[in-house]
Amino acid sequence: MKFKKLAAIAATVVLATGIFAGCGSQSTSSNSSSSSSSSSSKKKVIGYAQVGAESGWRTAETASIKEIPKLDPNFDLKFSDGQQKQENQIKAIRSFIAQKVDIIALAPVVETGWDTVLKEAKDAKIPVIIVDRNVKVADESLVTAFLGSDMEEEGRRAAKLVIDHFGKDAKLNIAELQGTVGSTAMIGRQKGFNEAIKDCPNYKIVKSQTGDFTRAKGKEVMEAFLKSDGDKINVLWAHNDDMAVGAIQAIEEYGKKPGKDIFIVSVDGIKDMFQLMADGKSNGIVECNPLLGPQLLETSKQVLEGKLKYKKVISKEGVFTQEQAKAELPNRKY
Repeated sequence: MKFKKLAAIAATVVLATGIFAGCGSQSTSSNSSSSSSSSSSKKKVIGYAQVGAESGWRTAETASIKEIPKLDPNFDLKFSDGQQKQENQIKAIRSFIAQKVDIIALAPVVETGWDTVLKEAKDAKIPVIIVDRNVKVADESLVTAFLGSDMEEEGRRAAKLVIDHFGKDAKLNIAELQGTVGSTAMIGRQKGFNEAIKDCPNYKIVKSQTGDFTRAKGKEVMEAFLKSDGDKINVLWAHNDDMAVGAIQAIEEYGKKPGKDIFIVSVDGIKDMFQLMADGKSNGIVECNPLLGPQLLETSKQVLEGKLKYKKVISKEGVFTQEQAKAELPNRKY
């Protein structure tokens, strides 16, 4: 009897031990699975250093970039407005490095002066994607990818709008509103336009000055142009729409008819300019697409997965005359 009781007690102990061992095993497995799931579901973070908010185009780009977390919940965004100052953007990049983001995206205010901070990003093993405007660095490995427009091609397309309208033999006095000095957009658009009019011996750029990509400055500079050469200028070439909008106001206040007395071409494609085109107050738009959020997200994924297809990703863009602009106006998103 004693032997039977002892055997029964031993069996009970073994069974209980087995049950507790099973619970412990299940709990460990669950914790491991939860930990693994938590680790794999951790959001990837993009740190975006924006130029500022100098134009309607830039505002549209910012809105598109800020949509990234909505497009993919596995991504988060840290955003910094540089207020058109390089030192602010450099501080933002260093802050992103300290926060250990997964990707740094930079829309640089100017092309040069980035080597040191981008080297810091590389040392921290954080890939850098340059957006919209480009940079010039001694070591090209500091930049993982570029996403944006071909600025020189935009300049060539603007010149073609003028040439197609007037012909190569026309005598033209062209006023140029430059973008921010030292920026990729300013350098590329100016170069492309100037190269395209080389075969037009009577095309002369009689005025050229920066309007810093803003409406207020565009108006101010155009007022000065008109005061000194108002009767000579018959073409306005603006590096962006916002400067052209300001210039159109100056032209009207001067007593001339924009789009008729002065032929106007500009770059970007903001809705305000499409409206002015529909109203006959401007003549040609070369589109520069600001809705880069989806493409930045896709490029970031390719970089992080080691599947980057192209180091240079060009955005899709068009060219619009007055009639085309009138038809496109209802579809503009910015």
